[in-house]
Amino acid sequence: MGQLRWLRASDRLERAEGLDGVVSPVQRIVRKIPPGRFRDALHGVWLGHPLHPVLVQVPVGAWMSAALLDVLPDGERQARHFIGIGLLASVPAALAGSADWAEMHEQQMRVGVVHAAANSTAITMYLGSLVARSRQRTALGRALGLAGLAAVTVGGMLGGEISYRQAGGANHAEEVPHLVEPGWQDMLAVDALTEGKPVRALLGEVPVLAIRDGDRVHALADKCAHMSGPLSEGEIADGCVTCPWHGSVFRLGDGTVVHGPATADQPVFRTRIRDGMIQVCLPGAG
Repeated sequence: MGQLRWLRASDRLERAEGLDGVVSPVQRIVRKIPPGRFRDALHGVWLGHPLHPVLVQVPVGAWMSAALLDVLPDGERQARHFIGIGLLASVPAALAGSADWAEMHEQQMRVGVVHAAANSTAITMYLGSLVARSRQRTALGRALGLAGLAAVTVGGMLGGEISYRQAGGANHAEEVPHLVEPGWQDMLAVDALTEGKPVRALLGEVPVLAIRDGDRVHALADKCAHMSGPLSEGEIADGCVTCPWHGSVFRLGDGTVVHGPATADQPVFRTRIRDGMIQVCLPGAG
């Protein structure tokens, strides 16, 4: 029953259009982080998956440790240290999370606003706890610490909602090798391609981006690894394709992520031409 109530509550958050009044201005602020290496680093392009879930382990772990130390007779001093560590570590975790959040779908961003509010409440509580402890008001400091832990727990549950039920940060092209038959297959006629113009083809039920580049044909999974955007509708420039939805950039030759918010490379098909047909083969398919 508790699980059902939680799911209903989270579903209401997804549909809560009233939160859009908060989402839009905050999104504009976050998007002022200039595109480039810093934003890519926050997304976790260098890591191959989102950075935020990695960074968030530090503040949550530190604050849980502080709560455990509070029940020990001589744990007060160490608890203060862990609270301080958690507060410091929450800054990069919040930056990475906000960068990811600003490039999500509206339902994910609605839940994300409440997720951020819960975590901000936790940070406020822990700041208050640290101040109270410094003034020898230990009981108040511990109570504020427990309130902060409760708030960050709610924030963590909402973070799980975004990550798993709503697939925020998941690799949306991961399924492609499991849906494509192994071996070489006909995709479309060579005559269907115009130099430099992307075309969306279907390989069974799997959409594929195909583009002719001189004597070569590039073929990538058409669903962007970030949020399933149609790459075949994106811009082609400098040997790369830019997703029209959130601006992820992939290299046509090998599918490598050039710029985020995507963190996973795009599946790339091997290509060849036989009897006027473009044939493709995806390594590791099946």
